[in-house]
Amino acid sequence: MPRRKRNACSSSDGTEDSDFSADHTDSSESDAHAAKNTRLTRSSLRLSQSLQDSSPVGNSSALASDEMNFSTRRVTRSQQQGEPVAARKSEIPLRQSGSEAERHGEVSDRDAKQVADQDESPPRTPTGNAHSSESDIDMSSPNVSHDESLAKELSLRESSLAHRPKRRRFHESYNFNMKCPTPGCNSMGHLTGKHERHFSISGCPLYHNLSADECKVKASSRDKHVEERTLTHSQEENRHSTRHQAPVERQLRYKEKVTEMRRKRNSTPVKEHKEKCVEHRQAHGSSREPLLENITSDYDLELFRKAQARASDDLEKLRLQGQVTEGSNMIKTIVFGRYELDTWYHSPYPEEYARLGRLYMCEFCLKYMKSQTILRRHMAKCVWKHPPGDEIYRKAAISVFEVDGKKNKIYCQNLCLLAKLFLDHKTLYYDVEPFLFYVMTEADNTGCHLVGYFSKEKNSFLNYNVSCILTMPQYMRQGYGKMLIDFSYLLSKVEEKVGSPERPLSDLGLISYRSYWKDVLLRYLHNFQGKEISIKEISQETAVNPVDIVSTLQSLQMLKYWKGKHLVLKRQDLIDEWRSKELKRGSSKTIDPTALKWTPPKGT
Repeated sequence: MPRRKRNACSSSDGTEDSDFSADHTDSSESDAHAAKNTRLTRSSLRLSQSLQDSSPVGNSSALASDEMNFSTRRVTRSQQQGEPVAARKSEIPLRQSGSEAERHGEVSDRDAKQVADQDESPPRTPTGNAHSSESDIDMSSPNVSHDESLAKELSLRESSLAHRPKRRRFHESYNFNMKCPTPGCNSMGHLTGKHERHFSISGCPLYHNLSADECKVKASSRDKHVEERTLTHSQEENRHSTRHQAPVERQLRYKEKVTEMRRKRNSTPVKEHKEKCVEHRQAHGSSREPLLENITSDYDLELFRKAQARASDDLEKLRLQGQVTEGSNMIKTIVFGRYELDTWYHSPYPEEYARLGRLYMCEFCLKYMKSQTILRRHMAKCVWKHPPGDEIYRKAAISVFEVDGKKNKIYCQNLCLLAKLFLDHKTLYYDVEPFLFYVMTEADNTGCHLVGYFSKEKNSFLNYNVSCILTMPQYMRQGYGKMLIDFSYLLSKVEEKVGSPERPLSDLGLISYRSYWKDVLLRYLHNFQGKEISIKEISQETAVNPVDIVSTLQSLQMLKYWKGKHLVLKRQDLIDEWRSKELKRGSSKTIDPTALKWTPPKGT
C-alpha cells in the first residue's frame, strides 16, 4: 500500500516521487524495467478478472468502461506529446488482496470522483499549478527526459492561466500615455544626462536646444568638476576657521580667471546672432527656449545651465518618489491681474482649489477662484481698488499700506497663501493676528497693484524688523526689493531701534539683503570724513544690526585685525564702483523719509 500511495502522488514535473525511486536503487535499470512490465501484465489480468467478477455490482461496468476509455485517451495524448507508451502506468493498484470486485469498486469510485472534479475545477499541485487532465497526474515515468518535463510544466501553467484575464501592471498603465509636451520630442534623453526618458519641459533636451548626447557630455564634465572641487576641499580641511580668513592663492587665481572671462564677452550681439535669434523665435515660438549664447559671458551661461540641470534633477527625483505626479495637489499657475504667473512651491490652499492646477485671483482683495468666469463676475462687483488698512507712505505712484492682521484677517491669510507659492521657508499661513503687514503698491488709473510686502511682529523680543518679505515675480529685478528693505529699516529708525531680518532667509532674500547692506556701508563710508570709525556708530545711524555690518565688511575684505585691534579699510575702488552704479541707477527707486506719515503702534 505505501508504494501505491507514492505512485498516485507523483510530482508535478512529470517524474516519479523520490521515495518511490529510492525503493528500486538496489537493482539495475533493466531489472526494474522487466519487473515493471510484469506488474503491468499482472494488473491487466487482474483488471479483466475483476470486470468479470464485478458484473453484479450496480454501475461497476459503466465505471470500468469509462476507465478503459480514459486509458485510451491517455495513450492518445502520450502519442501526441511524443512520449513512450510502454512507460505509462495505470491508476489501478499494483498489488491487491481480498475480494477483487470490492477493491476494483473502490478504485473505480475514486477514479470517477477524480474525473468529476477534473471536469468542474482543475486540481492544484503542491506548486500551485493546475493540471489539464487526470492523465497528467498518472503519466510519470523515470524514462521521461528532463527537457520534456520542463516543456510539460510550462504547458500546464499556460493552460491553467489561459482562462484568467491579463492584468496590466501599474507602471505600464502609468507610463502608457505620458509623453513630453514639447512638439516634435520623442521623450528620449534628459537634461541632466542621467535618465533615459523625460516627461516634462524642465527635463527636455529639445526644448533647451540640446541633444541627448550633448546632455550626457555636459553631465560627465559637471561630475568631473565636482570631483575636483571635492578633492581640493579635502586637501584644505586642516585650515581652521576658513570663513574668517583671507582667500588662498587658488581662490584668487580663480577669481581673476572669472573676471577675465566676463570681460571677454561682447556687450552687443553681432548682426548674425540677432538674425539667428529672430529666425529661431519665428520658427519655434514659445515651444523652445530662446537662444542664450552671446547674451552674457560663457562662464555665467554655464552657471545658468548647471542650475537648470540641478533643478531638473530635483524635479525628477520628486516625480520618481511620487511627490510630484500628474494630477497632484500643486498649483502650477495663477492668473493675477493681467499676468499669468508660474508658481515655484506648494501652498496649502484648500484641496478643491489646489487640485485644479490653475487658480484665478483678484489682485485687489486677493480672493481666489476656480475659473475665469467666476473671476470676471467677481471683478464686476468688487469694490476694492487698494489693500485695506492705512496708507502710511506715498510718493509718485508708489504707496505703502499698513494692514493689521487682527483687523483684516482674511486678507492677510490670502496674502500669506499667495506668498507661499514663491517662498520655500514660509510657515505662517493662518495665525496672522500677532503681525503687521506692510503692502507696497503701484498705482495707475485702474487701482493700486500689489508689488510686494513684508510682515513684522507687533512685539518682537529680538527686535526683528522683518518676519517675511516678498516681491511679486513680475516686479523682480526692478529695485522694489531694496525699497521694501529700506522701508523696513526706515521704520526701525523712527522707532529708534536697531533691526535685523528674521532667520532663516530665503535664497533670493539673502542676496537682496547682502546687496542692501553693501550699499548702506559704502554710502556711509563715502560720506564719512573722520579718521576713526566705530561699528556702533554705523549701527545707530543706519539701524543695521552690528552682526550684519561685520559680516558685510568681511565679505568686502574691508575688516582687518592688526596689532590687537580691528581696523576698517576704506577701499576707494569699491566706493568709486558703487558711486558710478548709483549715478546710472538714478533716484526713481528709492524711499523718501519725508513722505512717511506714520507713528509707531502702541502695544497690541
